[in-house]
Amino acid sequence: MPTAEKRAILDEISETLQNSGALYVTKYQGMSVAQANKLRGAFRKGNVHYKVYKNKLMKMAMQEVGGYEKMLPILTDQNAFAFVEEELSAPAKVLKDFIKENNDKPEFKAALIDGDFYGPDQLEALAAMKSKDEIIGDILGLLMAPITNVVGGLQAQGSNLVGAVKTIAEKGEN
Repeated sequence: MPTAEKRAILDEISETLQNSGALYVTKYQGMSVAQANKLRGAFRKGNVHYKVYKNKLMKMAMQEVGGYEKMLPILTDQNAFAFVEEELSAPAKVLKDFIKENNDKPEFKAALIDGDFYGPDQLEALAAMKSKDEIIGDILGLLMAPITNVVGGLQAQGSNLVGAVKTIAEKGEN
């Protein structure tokens, strides 16, 4: 049974896991304090909570919450965890850019997004995912296109119809 202090941390992790739509795991070993702070700041801009927890406490919280079985084997070495509630691909975009600029640090280990597991070789694919707002914009654009075409067609037909009625009326007057 964990101590009161560890239980508080365990409760914090469990609550964060329950409220997160995605969890990203990175191996931060070899990063300087300045790099870690820079990465944390980049994550903060994207509303991503980035924190270091002990693997043992993380495993316990994952088992308590459930659904994280695929993540348990990767919890080795020194890990940091990125939790995100809304924009689920945001951490991947931040990590991809940061890793390029900082000599492959931190190492992306895995992500669990809405219950789907993504391994270390899938960071590029995750970073390429469209955001929720972009997808909604695409859908609205697709939905609006037919309406615009129908309205345009009706307006064109309407003007042709009005022209035809005018021509018939003029012929009838003569």
